[in-house]
Amino acid sequence: MIVVYSYYVLDLIHEGHLLMLENSKAVAGRDGLLVVGILTDEAVMEKKARPVIPFAQRLRIAQALKVVDLAVAQTTYSPLPNVLSIRPDVLMESSSHTDEAISTARSIMREIGGRVVVVPYYPVESSTAIKTRIRES
Repeated sequence: MIVVYSYYVLDLIHEGHLLMLENSKAVAGRDGLLVVGILTDEAVMEKKARPVIPFAQRLRIAQALKVVDLAVAQTTYSPLPNVLSIRPDVLMESSSHTDEAISTARSIMREIGGRVVVVPYYPVESSTAIKTRIRES
């Protein structure tokens, strides 16, 4: 069984999130396990503004998605503490993350016998863009 770890703020769900989740589940395969880390409010605020939707609600929403096998709290912006604890076979990363972050993730995943899969960022939609449109309307 392949275990895949993917992580999100998941403040406002949009098609980019769904595509990433579906791709992550496809990497896990039908018999695999997709573990999704949802960043706590404090973890998000390490780099971004406080989410509109509180953590407990975002976690519950993730748990309800049919492609998600298990949703867990991610208490840091970096997925690496969860990765070291869960020890997945695959860590999903977005091409929107820095080269340094992806390189560090690759190094950690190699150490635990796994690998990183980098998927394209879907710039067509973003939570930030949705929030901006709401504020401007």
